Amino acid sequence: MKEYTPFKSGKVREVYDAGDSIIMVATDRISAFDHILKNKITQKGAILTQMSKFWFDLTKDIIPNHMISVDAKDMPEYFQQKEFNGNSMKCKKLTMIPMECIVRGYITGSGWESYKETGAVCGIQLPEGLVESDKLPEPIFTPSTKAEIGDHDENVTLEQGMEYLEKAFPGKGREYAEKIRDYTLALYKKCADYALSHGIIIADTKFEFGLDDAGNIVLGDEMLTPDSSRFWPLAGYKPGQSQPSYDKQFVRDWLKANPDNDFLLPQEVIVKTIEKYKEAYQMLTGKEFK
Repeated sequence: MKEYTPFKSGKVREVYDAGDSIIMVATDRISAFDHILKNKITQKGAILTQMSKFWFDLTKDIIPNHMISVDAKDMPEYFQQKEFNGNSMKCKKLTMIPMECIVRGYITGSGWESYKETGAVCGIQLPEGLVESDKLPEPIFTPSTKAEIGDHDENVTLEQGMEYLEKAFPGKGREYAEKIRDYTLALYKKCADYALSHGIIIADTKFEFGLDDAGNIVLGDEMLTPDSSRFWPLAGYKPGQSQPSYDKQFVRDWLKANPDNDFLLPQEVIVKTIEKYKEAYQMLTGKEFK
């Protein structure tokens, strides 16, 4: 059996070259505040992969995506081992566009902090009088540049994003930035409406895009997982305060409340986190996670 080693190792994912495709493995690692925590969250990787599959299937009418299969039998023998069961996705190879496409439908997190100081988020002026967790009049596109592990992503305006992409794709920066903005907003609107009808508010999320061999823009990476999004329960939603969540905000809140944590979580936080991920999966897909 041929063995594989990842050519790219991110905070959560390992990416392997399988010749005509890549195998993207979502590990049980969890990151917060640009650090990989010392604990692993059992089954987390499989939930992320299966949730991404659900959203990729739901949105392929908007934009093609990189997913080929999550079925082990479609992958090289090495990825049919137990450790890769359910947490691996065979994907098309893309030239990634180096920008995180963040979309915000509600004012929270770093966006709320920025609004309190300037009345704007990433250069986008917002109405006066908003309170924490308010729904925005329209979702806003607030991109950031991609950072290496241990560094911070940098929030940029759309114009700055165009200039940034122009360096990577001369003559195409403006076109790509405008297209991925439009795709980002269209994806968010469809998925946020769907989630709302299933009892979950998607407060914000991020997408990543790449180019296929023909130069077409394709949706890549993960999609609308608890790692890349803020999921709030619709029941009990109340603007003017922070909201309970189904995502890793629970972990962030514990870390902030326990500053001497050394990026090590207690067992009860680990258990609660995976419970939240599973609950979100079941509410959105209508299926119990197995």
